Amino acid sequence: MEQVLFRACKAGLLLAGLILLIACSPKLDWRTVQSPQERYTALFPGKPDKLERRIPYQEQELQQTLEAVKIDNDIYSISSIQVSANQAAATEKIIRQLKDNLLERAKVSGGMVAEEVATYQTSNRQRLPTIDYFIAFKSNGKAQQQMKVRWITRQASNGDAWIYQISVLHVNANTDDAKTLLSKEEYANFFNEFFPE
Repeated sequence: MEQVLFRACKAGLLLAGLILLIACSPKLDWRTVQSPQERYTALFPGKPDKLERRIPYQEQELQQTLEAVKIDNDIYSISSIQVSANQAAATEKIIRQLKDNLLERAKVSGGMVAEEVATYQTSNRQRLPTIDYFIAFKSNGKAQQQMKVRWITRQASNGDAWIYQISVLHVNANTDDAKTLLSKEEYANFFNEFFPE
């Protein structure tokens, strides 16, 4: 399972890197993106690219979708993983593995991780608690990338569980203070305007 989740994280980071290398850099052009299959509505600062795939998990498959857009030095992304009702008990284990992979990568680089209690709003306007993680990845002792990430789990009426990873990755960072940078309005809008069902 760890290898599957590691590959899923790696594929997401690879796509984000690819977008970073080849995408154009338009100005912020906020638009509402509805993803009925993934059961959410979000506000992106440009038209996102979408990647869908199935990842193996315990002799079955999980549906994973990534929507991402690159704007200058930032990649805004939402990853969704559908966990079927018969696997829903493993949801917390999957989230823990996703978090551990990312947070350990930051620590190994000599980076820093800060947590902040936050809330998100569902599509029916219910406010629920969550935690935001502010991460600084370092290379040669200098901050190179900063990330704000939030994980949300939602239960569907059919018993399926949905795991969402909402994140902004900022490259060419010139400070270790990820929290101050990634709390600015252009980033806060992306997180505040994500509404899962």
